[in-house]
Amino acid sequence: MLLAKSRYCGLFLVFMGWQQAVATEKPAADQESQLHATAHPAADSARPSYPAKPFVYPNGARNAVSLTFDDGLASQVQFAVPMLEKYQVKATFYVLPFHVSQQVKAWREAAQAGQEIGNHTNAHTCTGNFHWLRKSNQGLEQVDLDFIRSDIERSQQYIQRTLGVTPKQFAFPCGNTFVGRGRQTQSYVPLVADMFETARTWNDETGNDPRYADFAQLTGLRMDGLSFNELRELLENERETDKWLVLAGHEVGSRGVMTTDLKALEQLIQYLQDPKNGYWLAPVGEVSSYIKQQRADN
Repeated sequence: MLLAKSRYCGLFLVFMGWQQAVATEKPAADQESQLHATAHPAADSARPSYPAKPFVYPNGARNAVSLTFDDGLASQVQFAVPMLEKYQVKATFYVLPFHVSQQVKAWREAAQAGQEIGNHTNAHTCTGNFHWLRKSNQGLEQVDLDFIRSDIERSQQYIQRTLGVTPKQFAFPCGNTFVGRGRQTQSYVPLVADMFETARTWNDETGNDPRYADFAQLTGLRMDGLSFNELRELLENERETDKWLVLAGHEVGSRGVMTTDLKALEQLIQYLQDPKNGYWLAPVGEVSSYIKQQRADN
């Protein structure tokens, strides 16, 4: 009896000691939370307060959408451009000189018709982890900023000379924005920011907040390989805010890993053009100019 009572008392004391420890730790956690909350007052003061006043797009649209295509592939002028012209839609095409050279007449006509032409570099150098770059012993890890600048300028000059337009928009090949390795790694975002009005990455997970987005690092949402229903779901997932959604594709035709489905593209255009769905569909340059003006006015 005494042994049992002694054990009970011991357990009771252990329990009380645990409660006291928890009670003691909780204020410490609260203090740590307060510390994090006040550690960066400058950052807090720069942060916009939400929910913020809704961003106003043309025609009362809730979101802006831009259709973009990379590389300047033949299927884009063969299938995408006629589809866009059918619905009087303008998109942004980030082209490579090599591919344009194989369809010069078609690309020149697309540019003259008002399709926006952007720069996608000349060599399309990405991380060397891609097998196709390893085979040619190339990769961003082994080049520097001078190489990138020269490569972009070479593409810019070709587009100006061949298509008669000067690109103001840029897309990072593979969405990669660096050169070098380890401690010698450098971003080439500042370089691109000096050369272009906007630059777009790729395969991101969210759209662009019109109040906050960096025009030199616009996010791009993958369009390749998705059905219309999947594309619509992608758009709806961003509907809780008034973001600008930049969709990015490559080949155009039958749906594939790197191919935007032509039928899905047509359904998407029809959906975006329906006023009741609340989207403003315009190329990157037009949307970015509008947002910049709205920021300046407010």
